[in-house]
Amino acid sequence: MHKGVTSRALRRASIVVATTAALVAGSAAVASAAATAQGTASARGLVAGTRLFVPPPSSGAPQQILQLVKSHDLKDAALLTTMEATPRAVWFTSGTPAQVQQQVRQTMAEAAIERALPVLVAYDIPGRDCAQYSAGGALDEASYEAWIGGFAAGIGNGKADVILEPDALGLLPSDCGGPSANYPFTNADRYAELEYAVLALAAKPGVSVYLDGTHSAWQSVGTMTQRLLTAGVQQARGFFINVSNYQPTPNLQDYGTWISDCIAIVTDPSNPLFNNPGACASQYYPANPSDFSTWGLTTAWYAANMGNAVATTHFVIDTSRNGDGPNNMQAFAQAPYNQPASVIGTLAGGNWCNPPNSGLGLRPTANTGFPLLDAYLWVKTPGQSDGQCDAAGGVRAWDYGAYTQPGWPTDAASQALFDPLWGMDDPAAGAWFPQQALQLAQDASPALLP
Repeated sequence: MHKGVTSRALRRASIVVATTAALVAGSAAVASAAATAQGTASARGLVAGTRLFVPPPSSGAPQQILQLVKSHDLKDAALLTTMEATPRAVWFTSGTPAQVQQQVRQTMAEAAIERALPVLVAYDIPGRDCAQYSAGGALDEASYEAWIGGFAAGIGNGKADVILEPDALGLLPSDCGGPSANYPFTNADRYAELEYAVLALAAKPGVSVYLDGTHSAWQSVGTMTQRLLTAGVQQARGFFINVSNYQPTPNLQDYGTWISDCIAIVTDPSNPLFNNPGACASQYYPANPSDFSTWGLTTAWYAANMGNAVATTHFVIDTSRNGDGPNNMQAFAQAPYNQPASVIGTLAGGNWCNPPNSGLGLRPTANTGFPLLDAYLWVKTPGQSDGQCDAAGGVRAWDYGAYTQPGWPTDAASQALFDPLWGMDDPAAGAWFPQQALQLAQDASPALLP
């Protein structure tokens, strides 16, 4: 009906984009009042009322908000603005020691202006992500130790929570087929790197370090207990779970509690299960992993086997995208998609990679109601892609004979790089994914806006 945008819409656009940063500051001010009333961050760990840092808007977010306003979609523009005004972690994924030191120092300065506690993600371990979608990291152990030194120096004497190397314990080099000529990393290297990082960061008086605890649909409690202890969790504050994943919060609360209980049991010399994490109950037994109503069986097992052990290992949960839980992909077996069981199985196995129909989860807070659960955090940046999520990467499959649309690729090479769940080639890992960002905000649970 018209070629341009009305001057009124343009004024609205400028207001929405400009107020993205203002809302960030505004949300921080509200949190400040709560912090004054309920307490402040201690030198070690989060306490109720801790004010969490809101970083600058994600790259790609202001442009999408502006475009939504130009198209008169003010509700969705407001949703994304609110999402960007919510506390979330800041990721550090590369660079020289000097560069990461400067980057961390800058974030610490921004957090100090807000009088807020930053959550910092260190993500530069050698052999990162099995050299897959998020491949990269330091070249070797010596390079990594230098990088961690720069990271720690950037924090200085400030206060911060550090999420140390997502997936580093869930995907040990042996889980990635290493060591090999193309992947020359060993489990011993990985443990040494993490131990070094824990000690270097925990030496800072205001830093709480959390190690990778995977999530409730991945490694068993006993496996993670063994890996966490080997990596030095007893010198850290604790562990994190569900980073960049979508598991339901109640499942994660149980899973984290069980890991903490198992650590207590197997490190207590008076307990019959001392030094035997493989004997710990988990989400796989006596519980049934696909039936949450059975998880009380595992909780009861711990109540019966704790003895004199007292759980003291803390944890945090990433709730950035788990508002709707994981997508089981069964909808794609129905009309009009009519995908066969083999396709559904592959899709379900890859439901960690840009699954559709996901929503933001619980807002970040240190008020959890669980003594060992320090916080719900938005660690994964909402709106950033998990990767290209295609058949070539093994997380997608599709029978184009059963369902396709005009414009979808017809040759095998293009289909291998295509994501039929979104009807497009997904952005690379860490890049802004506008379609997913908007869906996360629209389907948030609890809702972002009244």
